Formats: sequence, C-alpha cells, structure tokens
Amino acid sequence: MTWIVVRARSNVKVERSIRETMGMLNLTKVNHAVIIPENPQYKGMLQKAKDYITWGNADAGLVERMISERGRLVGDKPITDSDVKEHTEYSSIKDFAAAIVSGDATVKDMPNMKRVFRLHPPRGPKGWGGLKRTYVVGGALGSRGDDITALVERMI
Repeated sequence: MTWIVVRARSNVKVERSIRETMGMLNLTKVNHAVIIPENPQYKGMLQKAKDYITWGNADAGLVERMISERGRLVGDKPITDSDVKEHTEYSSIKDFAAAIVSGDATVKDMPNMKRVFRLHPPRGPKGWGGLKRTYVVGGALGSRGDDITALVERMI
C-alpha cells in the first residue's frame, strides 16, 4: 500500500520540528504532493505534521494520472511511457503506477523523476473546505482514507 500526501498549509508560524518533518517528506510548498510507501516511519511523520497536510490511500488510476499529467523529469520534461520503459523494468506508466500502489516499486525507482508533484489549488466551489479543521469535522487536514482521490482529481 501507498499514501498520497498533499500539503495544505504554509510555513508561517510553524514549529521548527514540524517544518523539518515536512522538508523530509519533500513537501516544501503548498499544493505539492508526494507518493510514499505505507510504513511506521512515514506514519509517525504524517502524525507529526497532521495539522498542515492531508493524506489518503492511493489507487492505481490516480497514481497513473498524476505521473502522466503532473509528473516531471529533471529539466521539467513530462514523463512518457518510453521514459518509464527506458529507466525502469516496467513497460508503461500504467504498469509502474500499479507497482507503486502495490508496494513493489517506489517513485525513487525512476532515477530522473522528480519526487514532488506540483498540483493546482483544489478547483470547485468548496476549494480546500477549511484549512484549520480536520477532515473528519468538515475541514481539509489529516487522514482522508480513500477520499483523497476526489481531492487530487480536482487538483490535477
């Protein structure tokens, strides 16, 4: 399993240890997203920064769309199936995305791929839905489970 993590709030008045944790997650700016494997170390990092980020379970279709539409190589070039085939053991973006979601591969397996996905702000009338409350009470922060798909779809 993997998680998609999106940064929702900025660094203004953030405790130093939380800022460093978000830096370790490569979430340096608002509306940046990363795809990380599900393990106890990352779980602790997410809990530490839960008041500034939102995350949920990744699915193969969403990861494929993120890589193909918002993924970039070094030099800001878009990622194509031929790039994936050349630099990994997978034949297409679809196969690579399925391997990432299942845990057989990570974003780091493609050497020249940037690990951060720069997304747009959430489109639609709701936007983020409140940046000071958790998702459980109608806000935007914390764990979303499978509902991360709807948010990231509006941001791609």
